[in-house]
Amino acid sequence: MSRENLIGLGLLGIGVIIVIISGFKGGYGQGYYEDKPDGKTANVAMTQAQTRIESGDKTVHWSLPRTFGIWISAFCSLAILSFLYKDNPLYKFAEHAFVGISAAYYMVIAVWTTLIPNLLGKLLPRLVKSTMQPGLDLDTIIEKHTDDTIFGVFRWAIPYENVHYDGLAASWIQLLNPYYILPVIMGIMLLWRLAPKGQWIARWSLAFILGYTSGLRLIGYLGSDFVRQIAHTITPVVLLGSDNGAIAYDFGWAFYHSMNAIIVLLGVGCGLTYFFFSFEHTGLVGRVSRVGIWVLMITFGAGFGYTVMGRIALLVGRFQYLVIDWLNVVPPPS
Repeated sequence: MSRENLIGLGLLGIGVIIVIISGFKGGYGQGYYEDKPDGKTANVAMTQAQTRIESGDKTVHWSLPRTFGIWISAFCSLAILSFLYKDNPLYKFAEHAFVGISAAYYMVIAVWTTLIPNLLGKLLPRLVKSTMQPGLDLDTIIEKHTDDTIFGVFRWAIPYENVHYDGLAASWIQLLNPYYILPVIMGIMLLWRLAPKGQWIARWSLAFILGYTSGLRLIGYLGSDFVRQIAHTITPVVLLGSDNGAIAYDFGWAFYHSMNAIIVLLGVGCGLTYFFFSFEHTGLVGRVSRVGIWVLMITFGAGFGYTVMGRIALLVGRFQYLVIDWLNVVPPPS
């Protein structure tokens, strides 16, 4: 490690030690909670908690797990922000921890919200109900399977009346949904990617996923972007009406909506002219295409600015957490 990195880490370590000592000495970064009548709890800021505890309020308590979580969160936030100085081991640790924890968290969420209810719950409903999802309604599953026109012949051999309309007494073939056998096979084929040989088998499932998703998303984009863009372009250019059907004529309302329609029409026309390569972009066509370039750049800039605003909002939230919840320098909003 270079001398510059050692100096930076040393200064950072000294700062962290000072903050920790002053934090515990001054009571900063402490996790307090309030008992609610309905059995729930709510976070209480340190300044408010101390005031209420001194006044004899017995519903406010200090929590070691909440305090530990506040300090861990503050440490990870500062470790990520330390990248503004230079790439360092603290940043790498926080980055790897964030990626690993996020992957594990979303994997657990996917298992309990997708795999178990949507796959195992269709193939092995009784096992899922007795072990992982007690609220699974077997009677509803039987009723849906009875109306199945393709695989209903299997349930015809064992009528639902024979089990007294009780899903718990039904056989496994009455509860099984055969349509979900294909996703199991394709999922196993997709996992073949991890095998040392036969990785080409996973390409079949991957090709199906890409093709199905592309076709499904294409329909959505055609309806939300393409068709809507055409609908907003063919609206009346000049509006001579009143506001919300009022009797009195409103010039401001008509002028505003008319200018919007004109700008949309000119912007779409100029933008399409830029991508029209059957004519050389000279003369009038060249000037119109250059206006189209400005329209495209304004659109891309607005989209990028909107994305940056979202990221800035996340950064402001982190700063508020550090200043209010951790250091308690600024009193929390009432």
